[in-house]
Amino acid sequence: MGTGAATAAAERSEARQVSDSVAVVWDEAFLGYDMGPQHPLHPVRLDLTMRLAGSLGVLDRPNVTMLAPVAADDDVLTLVHDPAYLDAVRRAPEEPWRAGFGMGTPDNPVFPGMHEVSALIAGGSVVAARQVWEGSSQHAVNIAGGLHHAMRSQASGFCVYNDAAIAIAWLLAQGAERVAYIDVDVHHGDGVQAAFYDDPRVLTVSVHESPLTLWPGTGFPDENGEGDAVGTAVNLPLPAGTADGGWLRAFHAVVPSTVGAFRPQVLVTQCGCDTHRDDPLANLALSVDGQRTAFAALHALAHEVCDGRWLVLGGGGYGLVRCVPRAWTHLLAEATGNPVDPRTPIPADWTDYVRGRALRATAPQTMGEDADLAWQPWDVDSTTPLDRAIAATRRASFPLFGLDPDDRRD
Repeated sequence: MGTGAATAAAERSEARQVSDSVAVVWDEAFLGYDMGPQHPLHPVRLDLTMRLAGSLGVLDRPNVTMLAPVAADDDVLTLVHDPAYLDAVRRAPEEPWRAGFGMGTPDNPVFPGMHEVSALIAGGSVVAARQVWEGSSQHAVNIAGGLHHAMRSQASGFCVYNDAAIAIAWLLAQGAERVAYIDVDVHHGDGVQAAFYDDPRVLTVSVHESPLTLWPGTGFPDENGEGDAVGTAVNLPLPAGTADGGWLRAFHAVVPSTVGAFRPQVLVTQCGCDTHRDDPLANLALSVDGQRTAFAALHALAHEVCDGRWLVLGGGGYGLVRCVPRAWTHLLAEATGNPVDPRTPIPADWTDYVRGRALRATAPQTMGEDADLAWQPWDVDSTTPLDRAIAATRRASFPLFGLDPDDRRD
């Protein structure tokens, strides 16, 4: 581990956070968000996650409350989506040839019950937001959520309804004055950014692979909001191949300073784990250990900037057996304040279940990958591609927060 700022950041991230109460929103009906057996966003990733977390006792901890979702009605869905789009989603399974609105494509195929299960996932994220906003739970998690690409009138990137944006809009409707959204999915959080690009009450921060090498081709540093909201979109695009140390270097060089300056009342995080080095759809190179460390950093930030009010959503992740279940079990455990040791053996009952499902991937043996997580703080004088990317984001965004983009202490 590096010295100075890196050591301090690591100590904050690794320190056990006090999680007074955690709500986990879950229903097996979420598995109905099924775009087909060959589609990358396979619901087995959710099933395997909840089974692994259950086998390790994470969901039985005394500060965890399991909650059922309630489907979002039209009044809630139209906080973000156009009513005509909702009507099209409802009709699509009966008339798939007329779907339109981004549906009926290989990325966004029409499937049975798509409105119902999409509304249930969105409602699950609103249930979680309510828990945090009303103080019933300090943290709340919906791993089925994080469908961050859906636009106001269009399905996009495997996403039908943008539950993250809906939950944020619901918080604003309850009177929230400042909500910060951090997206660590490998893909740019374009749908959430678009929903609030001109709203100064919402800060969107996206850490993603460069749009020069990955869909959706947006998320450049100069995309920083418009009108009264200039400065409230922060984009940190990373070079393809960035691994654990580089990712952590970039995150700590940008995210804590901008979020801290914004002073949110609630922190919403989209925790996609398609940043993994084996993910088939992208080109970053994180390990499960690096992702676990990133989740710890988000948890620490929630306690530092908004008294622990943390809404946690899932997102992308297409390593269905070896990555997603471990990464999101770590996420759930982190939210409880009692992280799972990465050396923990994978329970035999979970491995047997994977084998019984006849899934192609071999089950992992432990909860970690024995990765080297050492990193050094950003260097303003460095000219590596990673540090140039960090500098571009800092110079585009930091002055808008009254921060010095060249100050190593930020």
